[in-house]
Amino acid sequence: MVQWIITEGLTGYEKAVADMEARADAIARGEADELIWLLEHPPLYTAGTSAEATDLRDPDRFPVHPTRRGGQYTYHGPGQRVIYTMLNVRERGRDVRRFVQDLERWVIATLGEFGLTGHIREGRVGVWIDRPDKPKLADGRMAEDKIAAIGIRMRRWVSFHGISINVEPDLSHFDGIVPCGITDYGVTSLVDLGLPVTMDDVDVALQRNFEACVTSRTAETPG
Repeated sequence: MVQWIITEGLTGYEKAVADMEARADAIARGEADELIWLLEHPPLYTAGTSAEATDLRDPDRFPVHPTRRGGQYTYHGPGQRVIYTMLNVRERGRDVRRFVQDLERWVIATLGEFGLTGHIREGRVGVWIDRPDKPKLADGRMAEDKIAAIGIRMRRWVSFHGISINVEPDLSHFDGIVPCGITDYGVTSLVDLGLPVTMDDVDVALQRNFEACVTSRTAETPG
């Protein structure tokens, strides 16, 4: 059984991490159900385990939180749906790569409910949207913007951290970092793309697409 919690208002990052770690430990011990936690943070930057100091362009702009999830610098703030996934990957196939692919499919299916086609790009973490309305890149490729970030950590086969989808954040706040270390592309949001989508709309779509996209607990492999 997967529990869903939607927290209203803004949740401090350090509290969220502490709560996630405690819940992940309880899940690993068999003392708690899996959890999908939907929330928003106040404006802040997080530095993943691969973060480069030079990618923090404006260190005094918002609080910077080192974190042990994978990835580089990310921004979190109001208008961004953060989805923390505390799931037992041991009982979902024991395949971390497939689990991350499941999360990518989940985001893409959710975006599809609003008429968007999300893409996964080799060497670029997250989910991307083609931007034919923008000038092409210097090498002639179509412009693309990032709409969702993915970064997880695993402890005793239980995942935590997870996904962020840009619904209606202040996109200028991304200027203080090089998001995920990628300089040639921009960021976008559902509202930036002209879609009148609310956070509630996104939450409903996430819940509707979860079971079809994320490997079920019955898929445990032997060994």
